Amino acid sequence: MEKQTMDFPTAAQLTEELKRIRYRKGFRKMLRSTISSLLVVAAVAVLISMLFLPVLRVTGTSMTPTLTNDELVICGKRSNFKSGDVVAFYFNNKILLKRVIGVAGDVIDIKEDGTVYVNGTALEEPYVNELAFGECDLELPYQVPESRIFVMGDHRATSVDSRSSVVGCIAEEYVVGRVILRVWPLKEIGTIQ
Repeated sequence: MEKQTMDFPTAAQLTEELKRIRYRKGFRKMLRSTISSLLVVAAVAVLISMLFLPVLRVTGTSMTPTLTNDELVICGKRSNFKSGDVVAFYFNNKILLKRVIGVAGDVIDIKEDGTVYVNGTALEEPYVNELAFGECDLELPYQVPESRIFVMGDHRATSVDSRSSVVGCIAEEYVVGRVILRVWPLKEIGTIQ
């Protein structure tokens, strides 16, 4: 009867195997730590975007040339708006983007050629490509009621905005915030004027 011999690993082989096991444990630990960190960062980013800096996607053409379809913008929460600010607000379960033309107490008048007057002074509107009277069923001149803002799109011929009694002046509690930054497309990143 032949005797079987068992081959035991050498000390060098045992050391290499222990290194391999420790490396795998360390790699798993590092991977878990990285994934946990990324989840925390993502949760914080979502909370910040929901509470303080909402990110919105532009749909439609009512704000061209300032904002075009499928751009991404960031809003800053704020309530003291001034003429010229671009704001986001809730209307019929949607969020619309328009430019503030007047605030509470301002008197708005729009001439047939599309020139907008606020408190008797014609607005300088470099953000508008072509003036148009647009869809307006308000009795002009019009005084903006208390705690409301009068908004218009930059593409005046097609924008449905405060000139229409359907939309009217926007109550400040419906305003999401002022649009402060365009983040997409990358080549267009910058502040909104």
